[in-house]
Amino acid sequence: MDDTPINRKAELAAHYEHCGSLLREADRDLWLACLFAPAQARPHLHALHAFTVEIAGVREKTTQPLLGEMRLRWWYDALEAPVSDESGGARAHPVADALIDTIERCAVPRAELVDLIEAHVFDLYDEQMESLEALETYCARTTGAPMRWSAAIIDAKGASEQAEALERAGLAAGLTKILRALPRQTALGQRFTPAELASGPGVSEQDFTKRAASPPLRAALGEMRARARAHYEAASAAAHGRCAAQAALLPAALVPLYLRMMERKDYDPFRTVVEPPQWRRQWRLWRAARGNGL
Repeated sequence: MDDTPINRKAELAAHYEHCGSLLREADRDLWLACLFAPAQARPHLHALHAFTVEIAGVREKTTQPLLGEMRLRWWYDALEAPVSDESGGARAHPVADALIDTIERCAVPRAELVDLIEAHVFDLYDEQMESLEALETYCARTTGAPMRWSAAIIDAKGASEQAEALERAGLAAGLTKILRALPRQTALGQRFTPAELASGPGVSEQDFTKRAASPPLRAALGEMRARARAHYEAASAAAHGRCAAQAALLPAALVPLYLRMMERKDYDPFRTVVEPPQWRRQWRLWRAARGNGL
């Protein structure tokens, strides 16, 4: 029996609704993908994804790394606070409040939430991503983990059965997201293109500072796209059967659409907005939801 006070239920409901609105505004594709999940799971998915939006947006909301680290530190503290703590803080923040409620109700691993926060510390500094392996670790923690949490919330047994598909889909979606965000990253001074690729013959820092897509840089980005496509194809091959947890794979269903746009001859990695028409994205999500999730 749920003995939560009525006023507390109303407060939580408002905070979950806030998460849904925030997600719809910040990432409409992800919000649409959540519509294919069971209704009872959607508020919790909104809370998880709203949290990822908040953490991913710290760099753009701060003017220096120290301030960004302070914001991330607040989230660390919110996750570590006792559930019974009603002194304000996390409970006053709608996303944090809904997230903590979701953690308690759905057994989301707090350690992995902390891993996600720690991965995003990289966002705050203008350092080069060291290697493709390091970039995939970043993607696994920031994109893949939320997909796994979502699948477990929807259907724990199905999530276990789709473990390989979820892992590879998270890498495909994460790499594609980073490739799409290159114009914004460059403007902020971020360097997610791995050093082992960006330091290849003919690639220079001027490619980024002058936003000049030289042939060597295009080749490096092409290698990243090939890696994303390989992960997507592996995820599609690994997805099997029909279960509710496949709804968690849907964010990766749009990967082929984005990669095709980035492979067109007129694609400029520093200027092209990689965003297919809304109707195509919605159609793709619908088709994937009726199939294997990808």
